[in-house]
Amino acid sequence: MTLESTKQLRKQVASFEKSTTKQSIVQIINTVVPFIILWFLAYQSLSVSYWLALVPAILAAGFLVRMFIIFHDCTHYSFLKSRRANRVVGTFMGVLTLFPFDQWGHDHAVHHATSGNLDKRGTGDIWTLTVEEYKAASFRLRLGYRLYRNPFVLFGLGPIYQFLLKNRFNHRGAKQKERNNTYLTNVLILALAGLLCWAIGWQAFLIVQGTIFMIAGAAGIWLFYIQHTFEDSYFEEDKDWEYVRAAVEGSSYYKLPKLLQWLTGNIGFHHVHHLNPRVPNYKLEEAHNNTLPLQNVPTITLATSLKSLKFRLWDEEKKDFVSFKEAKEVMRNSVSIHAKPEL
Repeated sequence: MTLESTKQLRKQVASFEKSTTKQSIVQIINTVVPFIILWFLAYQSLSVSYWLALVPAILAAGFLVRMFIIFHDCTHYSFLKSRRANRVVGTFMGVLTLFPFDQWGHDHAVHHATSGNLDKRGTGDIWTLTVEEYKAASFRLRLGYRLYRNPFVLFGLGPIYQFLLKNRFNHRGAKQKERNNTYLTNVLILALAGLLCWAIGWQAFLIVQGTIFMIAGAAGIWLFYIQHTFEDSYFEEDKDWEYVRAAVEGSSYYKLPKLLQWLTGNIGFHHVHHLNPRVPNYKLEEAHNNTLPLQNVPTITLATSLKSLKFRLWDEEKKDFVSFKEAKEVMRNSVSIHAKPEL
């Protein structure tokens, strides 16, 4: 990709940046209102059966994911025209999704600026080691990495870690404004949870809220995982890293069925989002359809995305993800090549 084509591509997508207040308000209404109704239905269904309550809880989890996308857009200041309005709506959505606006926004901005950069991993991304790093790692580090990459841990325990631990505390060096926003979010979450526990009982609250958050959390982590962990993705050392290539080649086009695309706020068009995070979610598909170079990226479907579960390490030689088994073969071949011939 030449410098001229890069500039042209960014210019084309820039025309979709402006948010539309009407569309934003409609999206808030058609996301928050159904979520509240489904939450209430799940609670009411508990008097009959948990399994009956599971039906509206699963649907509510889908709307919670959509709510997070609104929060996500607000942290990019792309959802509404006013910066202040983005902060207000984003903080409110952060309370409902358990994410502090400033803290998560900071980490996510770093993720956008470093995605696919092998020398700047570690903030706002999925932990990824190269084959060589894994080869040189201690037994303890290898074990920790294998556990982290286990689907049960990543998608099962991951939401618990995100919601209850990581997002509740400020990172070292956080500015006072960011710290205050985290404190405010935590207080509002506790107040809302306390009010609901008082109104319906703590057992019912934990069952309904816990089910919804576990399902939504697993789905959210999966989306984040598949958006950057796919065949022929992009990773380069800092000296060779390019922002546009990292966005277009290192972020997936996850083609979902229309209902799932709607519930996930078009985040499947992740290559468009990484190229220009100021494009609101409801314009991502339009930007994709009207920008020819963006249509020529690898497409992932629900069926083909499942193979990414075996992707564990990045092979710098092959420029692709490999499984632990494939990495073992690579390391074995490396040892045999460098072994000294017998005299």
